[in-house]
Amino acid sequence: QVQLVESGGGLVQAGGSLRLSCAASGRTFSFFAMAWFRQALGKEREFVAAISWSGGDTDYADSAKGRFAISRDNAKNTGYLQMNSLKPEDTALYYCALRTSYYPSRAIRNYDYWGQGTQVTVSS
Repeated sequence: QVQLVESGGGLVQAGGSLRLSCAASGRTFSFFAMAWFRQALGKEREFVAAISWSGGDTDYADSAKGRFAISRDNAKNTGYLQMNSLKPEDTALYYCALRTSYYPSRAIRNYDYWGQGTQVTVSS
């Protein structure tokens, strides 16, 4: 079993930055691909970014390209999402998830473990 705890969310003005963290425990973090998803109020959960277990492969939603950066530190069992140039439409609950595979995926159904989420609110 794997436990995931997200942190780093908060309230920020448009144009600002936040760095989300995802701390994993319970199993070897480096055996999993990792992703970030988000869910805005009244909307479906959507893919944001994903990274392979080595960190060598990444994938981003169009909305995140050029503004967000996903990374991981397997020695610290922690993944990150650096978010820059934030917009009000980025406001959502952000979740990290792990997949028992090398390869990242955009599909929610492919992820085996989920955190409880961290709230990001961007004011205009």
